[in-house]
Amino acid sequence: MMRVEVLTGARLRAALEDVARLRIAVFRDWPYLYDGDLSYEMRYLEAYLDPSAVVVAALDGQRIVGVATGMAMEAHADDFAAAFADRPEPLSEIFYCAESVLLPEFRGQGLGHAFFDAREDHARALGRRYSAFCAVIRDDDHPLRPADARALGGFWRGRGYAPLPGVTARFDWKDIGTVEHASHELQFWMKAL
Repeated sequence: MMRVEVLTGARLRAALEDVARLRIAVFRDWPYLYDGDLSYEMRYLEAYLDPSAVVVAALDGQRIVGVATGMAMEAHADDFAAAFADRPEPLSEIFYCAESVLLPEFRGQGLGHAFFDAREDHARALGRRYSAFCAVIRDDDHPLRPADARALGGFWRGRGYAPLPGVTARFDWKDIGTVEHASHELQFWMKAL
């Protein structure tokens, strides 16, 4: 039976390795093409023990099949917050919706909406006025782009988000099939709550 739960405290800490493995599996696919590393993921996920953070899990029985995360923008990576240096919105009013990962066989069942609903509710409870996220920018003619790749812009716009012109960040990771880490550009999207 499928359900969505907010993970906190000991339950969240106990789920971190499952979340790390899920991130590695889902981000390996288009468009991230991430060649993940469990030890890095475990260190990265420690940030979600921050009091402003939320981790929303989709569970099939007891198995975590998807997660969505978020936290106060100023509590996240400096490179992401720096992208907003020329924006009028104070970082203290922005909630950052970070990852949203879901195994392919569970997509198309409304879980994406449930993930955003839970994170936006959490952001409002923190007194945030805006919700933002970023997505990797890949060329349409990228050699690893699948023929059936689904663009998510329509889904995000339907939820009220819009891309912020010129508001991008760079983040390094190793793509599958490569040896070195490379810098990737990510576009921010935002909406008023």
